Amino acid sequence: MRYLSRSLQMQDLSINLVAVLDEMPIGVCLVSKERRIVLMNRALEAMTGFLRADCTGLPCSHILRLNHCFDNCPVKRMEGGQRCVLEGDIINQDNQKLPVRMTFAPLIDGTGRISGYIETLEDLRQVSNFDLARINPFSLGRLIGRSPQMGKIFQSLPVIAQSEMPVLITGQIGTGKYLVAEAIHHASSRAKNPFVIFRCGALPEFLVESELFGVEKGGFAGADNKPGKFRLAQNGTLYITEIGDLTPSLQAKLLNWLDEKIIYPLGSSKSFHADVRIIAGTTRDLSQMAKEATFRNELYFRLNAVSLHLPPLKERVEDLRLLVDHFLHASASLLNKKITGFSDPCLKRLLEYDYPGNILELRHIVEYAVSLSQAERIELGDLPAYLTENLPCLDAKSPNSPSPRESDALSADRGFDWSTIERKMIIDALMKAKGRRSEAAQLLGWGRSTLWRKMRHYGITCESVQVNEKSSHCA
Repeated sequence: MRYLSRSLQMQDLSINLVAVLDEMPIGVCLVSKERRIVLMNRALEAMTGFLRADCTGLPCSHILRLNHCFDNCPVKRMEGGQRCVLEGDIINQDNQKLPVRMTFAPLIDGTGRISGYIETLEDLRQVSNFDLARINPFSLGRLIGRSPQMGKIFQSLPVIAQSEMPVLITGQIGTGKYLVAEAIHHASSRAKNPFVIFRCGALPEFLVESELFGVEKGGFAGADNKPGKFRLAQNGTLYITEIGDLTPSLQAKLLNWLDEKIIYPLGSSKSFHADVRIIAGTTRDLSQMAKEATFRNELYFRLNAVSLHLPPLKERVEDLRLLVDHFLHASASLLNKKITGFSDPCLKRLLEYDYPGNILELRHIVEYAVSLSQAERIELGDLPAYLTENLPCLDAKSPNSPSPRESDALSADRGFDWSTIERKMIIDALMKAKGRRSEAAQLLGWGRSTLWRKMRHYGITCESVQVNEKSSHCA
C-alpha cells in the first residue's frame, strides 16, 4: 500500500486510491501479508454489509466468510506469486449466502517481495438466477410460482426493470417483497452495480437518518464518518423496507432527494449527487396513511407511480406444492440429506395450513423439519409443535376432530400471528436442542447471531425454556 502510494507520487499523479477503488463496480479488498484487511471499497461494503472503518485490521476470513477460507485458504495456496481465481459463496452481515467469483493476486514491492494481496469479488447472483430459471420454468430470479397472480408479476417485472422510476412493493410480511426488489435490480441496467438494503424499522430517527443519508464526523456526539446507504448504492439500487415507518421529517428529506437527487450527510454542508434507483417495500396501507396525514401525499404519489402487490400465500394455492418441494430440495441439498418427500399426513398438514407468516414461515417450517428428520421422508412429528398441537386426533381420523382449516381458525381466534408463531418455533427448537443455541439455530436454519437477536427480541432465555420444559414433563 505504501509502495503503491510512493509509485503514484513518483509519476506525479495526484490520485486518491480510495476514490479510484470506490468507482469500481466489483468488490475490492487489499490485505496485508498476515491476511488482515487494509482497505476495502464501497462495492464490497455493499456486498458484505460491513463498513470498512469497522473491518480495518481484521482477518479477511472474518468479513468475507468465503466457504474456502477455513478449509483451504486461497491466499495460502498461491505459489510463486501466481494469481488464483475461484468461485464460491460468501456470507454477508445478514447471514445471506452470495455466490461470487473471486480473484486473488499478490502485491509486489520495489524489491520484488510480496507486501500484501489484492482480492476482487464479482457478484454472481445474476448468473445464478439465470441458471435457476433454466432449471425451474416457473421462476424469475429467486421468485417461484405458477399461479395467475405470480404470472402477472413475472410479465410486468422486465418492463418495470427497464424504467428508472421508483417502485412501491406492498404485501404482508414474508410474501417475498425483498426477492421482487432483487429481481428488478438484476433485470435492470444497474445489475452490475450495488443492490443495497435498508431496514428502517425499529431504529431511532437520528440513527435512521445517519444510516440512510450518511454522517460526517462530529455530526452528533460520538459520530464518525459514515457513508450512508445512498452513497453505498451509488449507480445501483436502494431497497428501503417498511418505508411507512419513516418519520415525517425523513419523508420530507427523501422527497427532496427524489426532486433534486442531492444528498446532504448529517452534519455536513457539502452535498453529493446520488444516482440511485429507489425501491420501497411496506406491509402498511400507505394510501390510508396519506389520507390520515401520517404519510406525505407527495411522497406516496411519487412512490406509487409504479406499484406491485404480492398476495398472501393462502391466495396462491397453485404455488404451495411447488414451494414446498423447492424448499425441501434446497434444504436437503444444503444439509446433505437424502430426503425424498413427506408422509401423507405431513404433506396434508402443510398443504392445508394457512401460513400467516406466508413464504417466510413456510421456508422456516421446511428447513426446521429437514434439520430434524432422520429418515427418508419427513413425518408429521418433524414439523414444529405449533402445527400439530391443535390436531390431537389427526391420525385417528375421528369425525369429531377439527380439520386443519378449523384448527387454523382456532389458532387465529387465539391471536396467533407470525410473531407468536415464530416465538413458538424458537422455543420448540430450544427445547428439542436442550437449550443449546447452536443446535437450535441449526434446526431453524438460522445463524447463531440471528437466533440470539430474535431471542432478545421475544424475551426468550434458555433458562425460561428449560423451566417450561420441566413443567411440561411434570405435567
